[in-house]
Amino acid sequence: DFIEQTLQQAKSKAKMVPGGSACNTAVGVAKLGGKSRFVGKCGSGQMGDLFENDLKTQNVQPALFRSDSPTGRVLSIITPDAQRSMLTYLGASSETQPGEISEQFFKNAAIVHIEGYLLFNPDLILAVMKAARASGAKISLDLASYTVVEESVTLLQSIITDYVDILMANEDEALAYTGHRDEARALEHLADSVNIAILKVGERGSYVAQGGEVTAIKAKLGKPAVDTTGAGDLWASGFLYGLVNGYSIEKCGEIGSACGY
Repeated sequence: DFIEQTLQQAKSKAKMVPGGSACNTAVGVAKLGGKSRFVGKCGSGQMGDLFENDLKTQNVQPALFRSDSPTGRVLSIITPDAQRSMLTYLGASSETQPGEISEQFFKNAAIVHIEGYLLFNPDLILAVMKAARASGAKISLDLASYTVVEESVTLLQSIITDYVDILMANEDEALAYTGHRDEARALEHLADSVNIAILKVGERGSYVAQGGEVTAIKAKLGKPAVDTTGAGDLWASGFLYGLVNGYSIEKCGEIGSACGY
């Protein structure tokens, strides 16, 4: 396939790790010492076993459906400016059915974190949110990509109002959802229907709105970035870990910035 053809042209050997936006966040929480569970679907072959075993090694509890289709893969290509291009094959992950989702997967969860890419399957994301809400967990949604948001604005307006407690977006995603380039207005719009709204603004840090108050969080800066893959996902790890442990919004943001660096 195209991913394999691309790998054959690479001068260095690719590193294989379990991934995907929500999976990255779950691994990050576990790395911090928190308890996390990942719900998803993978193939029944060797790649699926590798994925499940690696999650266990990372202290993430796997809750995986299995399929005869190959396990999904993403090839992340990093350029010298630390930016990445991704070649995606969804594979078995795209076969997850709404009927497979039940409240039991979210038992004892304080927060259920959902990646925005799930918006491409409206029935599935609704099933996840309903089951998460029934379990008593708070729901966190990362908007994931401005292209996803642009194609899902109407659905987003509905599910954010009805289900989401914590909403995360970067500048491009916030613009696509709110229509506001002004960051203060965009953040205010994001916060309209949720308890906590987060606007990430890259090297300038982030803003967190809760209860009418806005907290500015400085970015963790040091050596120039080498690879930005998963930075936002790990920012979410730190913030959500802090939130579950009762830290202040400012402290949660600081942990998020440190994890995303």
